[in-house]
Amino acid sequence: MTAAPSESMAISDRLDHLAAEAQGQTATLGWVLDQLHERAFGLFLLVLALPCCIPFLYGIPQIVSLPLMFVSVQMLLGRRVPWLPARLAARTVSSADLHSLARRAGPWLRRIEAVSRPRLSVLTRSPMDRLVGAALVLFSASILVPLPGTNTVPGIAVVGVAMGLLQRDGILVLLGVGLGTTWIATLLIAGATLVSLIKTWIGL
Repeated sequence: MTAAPSESMAISDRLDHLAAEAQGQTATLGWVLDQLHERAFGLFLLVLALPCCIPFLYGIPQIVSLPLMFVSVQMLLGRRVPWLPARLAARTVSSADLHSLARRAGPWLRRIEAVSRPRLSVLTRSPMDRLVGAALVLFSASILVPLPGTNTVPGIAVVGVAMGLLQRDGILVLLGVGLGTTWIATLLIAGATLVSLIKTWIGL
């Protein structure tokens, strides 16, 4: 068994540590949350959102989207430590998926770590983090939409916000919120346009 992660450990290394600690063929989300210790909000958001960044991936985004929304609501409400009810905590991901996630995401996370630093950190602390939580609820709802490709952009947005929270980097938080908000606005405009076209076609 590997040593417990330290506060100074890079986020990419924490993800590797999590995958290495997974025992058996599957791991529950409750177990994942227990392994994250301090700063669990940002780390748990990151772990849940990373699979959603993969285009046209089905299965894992549907497993993690509800817990992602649940944790985002807790952040909105000002809770300092995330919690999952038994039913959501019992959801499982395979250990192989955790290892694959750590391997594929590691290089990208290290690039973000190389350029990020504490700045505009007021956006990562209370009470501003509640506004960030409200945005995350909307992005999580978008991931829940059962349409091809709808998980990728909001997933990337959540990853950006999560990395910003972990690195105390308000610029990353702003970039993530901006990307996710643009995506939500695009969906709403596209939906309104489609409804208008349908009404025109049927003569309403």
